[in-house]
Amino acid sequence: MSELSFIERLLDGVEVDWVPIGKVTLRTSNIKWREVKRDYKYIDLTSVSIETKQIIETSWVSPNNAPSRAQKLVEKKDVIFATTRPTQMRYCLIGDDYHGEVASTGYCVLRARREKVLPKWILHLISTSEFKRYLEDNQSGSAYPAISDAKIKAFYIPIPCPENPEKSLQIQAEIVRILDAFTSLTAELTASLTVELTARKKQYNYYRDKLLSFEGGEVEWMSLGDIARVRRGASPRPISKYITEDESGIPWIKIGDTKPGTKFITSTAQRVTVEGSKKSRVLNPGDFVISNSMSFGRPYILAIRGAIHDGWAAISDFDEILDSSFLYHFLSSDMVSNYWASKINSGSVSNLNADIIKTLLVPVPSITEQKEIATILDKFDTLTSSITEGLPREIELRQKHYEYYRDLLLSFPKPDEQAA
Repeated sequence: MSELSFIERLLDGVEVDWVPIGKVTLRTSNIKWREVKRDYKYIDLTSVSIETKQIIETSWVSPNNAPSRAQKLVEKKDVIFATTRPTQMRYCLIGDDYHGEVASTGYCVLRARREKVLPKWILHLISTSEFKRYLEDNQSGSAYPAISDAKIKAFYIPIPCPENPEKSLQIQAEIVRILDAFTSLTAELTASLTVELTARKKQYNYYRDKLLSFEGGEVEWMSLGDIARVRRGASPRPISKYITEDESGIPWIKIGDTKPGTKFITSTAQRVTVEGSKKSRVLNPGDFVISNSMSFGRPYILAIRGAIHDGWAAISDFDEILDSSFLYHFLSSDMVSNYWASKINSGSVSNLNADIIKTLLVPVPSITEQKEIATILDKFDTLTSSITEGLPREIELRQKHYEYYRDLLLSFPKPDEQAA
């Protein structure tokens, strides 16, 4: 591909108009919860993978339990871009599975005027280095940076051949086709690695459950409430009063600060004032949190001191009896997941409360044996997670190829450059 002549040949002398994204996108609407009766898939800020630009996990919400941020209705081919911590570049194209569902107000929804612009034209343009620089220059807030929908829609994008919409869309489609080819190659390789990752996870799960079942062995089983302190989290009300950007604030640990498959919570998106932390539940490094509602039962170890949201239960003060890595692997096991499910599905409770968690029976071999088991399982866990800790070199190179040609193909001359 000729770097210097490709664009010239493709455009063949046609003009390029630079317009704000808002000029080539449609207005979107919010859901009216009082008027709906069905449940909706909810795309929150952790639903979209930063790495794959795909929706990886959603929850179901109803008019009775929808969070206040579940507002924006999305349609197939919409582009959504996360406006909180925008330089993380969390965005995706809405597919068939999420047509008519609801997204967080933390997303800007870009719905293309398809007679003027292709949805994927917008998608590739907001992935560019130029757009990321624009975000860096226009975001506000240091501890919790964000950018408004209006600022996103004020970003100028090129529209080739604006006086001939049919030819403009043909040009856009050709460039999109080339860029899609790069992303498709990366996706294929990622898919093959996913197969390998799945196999490793099955191997880890097998040995974890085998080692932690203690079949035929002599080991004492004790209620978690008897060997640890189990409490529910607490949220100061109203939370908006206590959120602060001051570095002296206490990290505010929410479900959204976690990633599936990770073991530790190392940072948070928000902080609360010291006064707010006193109305919450403050935990120390080494303590556990376990989700009690959405994705209930998922354990994490704190690597920081912080105040926890009421969506968590806290487990602490177990150091003399339980090794933290051993406890993590046990709480992650299928036998524990099945126990939580049996309690939730009994119909008597709707979430995983502290009283239920206290009843969990935990095997308590010697600390030495716990550490030996944890060391074995940590090795399997490391093998499992090694694929996801960083892109293998081939994927990284393909991604760099895509970024190079993307910026090349989309670097249309601007009006001042044309005049020069």
